[in-house]
Amino acid sequence: MMSDSDRADQMGQATREKLRQFIARIERLEAEKAELASDIRDVYAEMKTFGLDTKVMRKVIALRKQDANERAEQEALLDLYMEASDGV
Repeated sequence: MMSDSDRADQMGQATREKLRQFIARIERLEAEKAELASDIRDVYAEMKTFGLDTKVMRKVIALRKQDANERAEQEALLDLYMEASDGV
């Protein structure tokens, strides 16, 4: 039969191993994220060589991520604010 200290030691080892696995996964994902960010920068740089406006393209990408209703609501607010600011 296992003593309490043996069980605690075994559980501690299992926990340490799980922690190492989590850290390794996060590090691997962080490396992949950095690689993807580099690839995205390369695409924007390539777009720029074709004379495309990367600032506008970033906005297009951000808008495409939004839900259609959310985008319509933001556009309506933008129109309202623009109308209100015309008198200023």
